[in-house]
Amino acid sequence: MMKFQLSKFLLALTVILCFSAAGVGIALRSAWFILIALLAGFAVMGFGISLKKREAS
Repeated sequence: MMKFQLSKFLLALTVILCFSAAGVGIALRSAWFILIALLAGFAVMGFGISLKKREAS
């Protein structure tokens, strides 16, 4: 059984919150809020993918 990795869980939760914030921005019709939330979500997701690649090699 694999060990629970709190740091990766928090990273994934942060990505989900960023994309959820983009949904809130859509509801508020705030283009800047949507843009910032999407960029933050993709940046955090990219960081997580790079961490996974480093661990694999």
